[in-house]
Amino acid sequence: MDAFIQGFWTFAGTYWWLIFPLMGVAGGIAKRLEWGAKRRHERRLEAMRLKAEIKTAELEARGLARAEKHRGPSTVDTTASVAPNQLLSRLFAEHDEITARWLDYELDVSKLIAFPAMSDGRQPLVAAFLRAKRTADALRPSSADAEVSEKQVSEYLDAVGAYAVAFEIAEKDARRLRDSTFTEPERKRLDRAQQLLKVAIDESATQAERNVAYKRVRDELDGLILLSDEAVEVLEKQVARELPSTAAAPAPDAVVPTREPEPLPIRRDEG
Repeated sequence: MDAFIQGFWTFAGTYWWLIFPLMGVAGGIAKRLEWGAKRRHERRLEAMRLKAEIKTAELEARGLARAEKHRGPSTVDTTASVAPNQLLSRLFAEHDEITARWLDYELDVSKLIAFPAMSDGRQPLVAAFLRAKRTADALRPSSADAEVSEKQVSEYLDAVGAYAVAFEIAEKDARRLRDSTFTEPERKRLDRAQQLLKVAIDESATQAERNVAYKRVRDELDGLILLSDEAVEVLEKQVARELPSTAAAPAPDAVVPTREPEPLPIRRDEG
């Protein structure tokens, strides 16, 4: 041990000048460790906040479900005055409304560019929403007049409630994230695509201008956002729709010049 200490002080005395660069390196490492710890702490707080929101939403949905179930016996009891299909009709309407709100993000390219996370199945909250959608779709009766048991109605009611909650949470998170998951060059491409999209669907632009803008939109989004076939079809219809006619209709009392009829060819008798 004494030999080690003596060797250390001999080294320190010889290479004392290394202390200054080593102090700089140590300071840099300390700052990086501090920044990493701060980022981990922020991520933990964000995860806790989202979990709290999810828990609150789930409790609210369960409260609504219990309230519906409380009114449920009159809807599932065939001897009661309220028919079973009334509850199913209300659930169908709620189910369809959520699906329509989701499709609004899937088919509207402008919304896809503004809130790309909403269509990214890799996002945990979006993945949870898609799972809830599959469950609700699978439990949905074929029609409001279908013969269903009280248990089936109860399961479908819970599934629609979970579907609604999952959508609200996923939408809120996507609007919070916006394009923050992309790099700065990628965000610039998204911004250019959004500006070009306005030209592509502008009725005052010529068809040629809209076609060029549409092609450039697809180029800018390539590798950033995957457009579904349905979204492409909707966009292409917007781009290709007929421009409004600019020719003014003649006034009712206006004299419209008529073209003189061309004289018929004179037939000459042969011979």
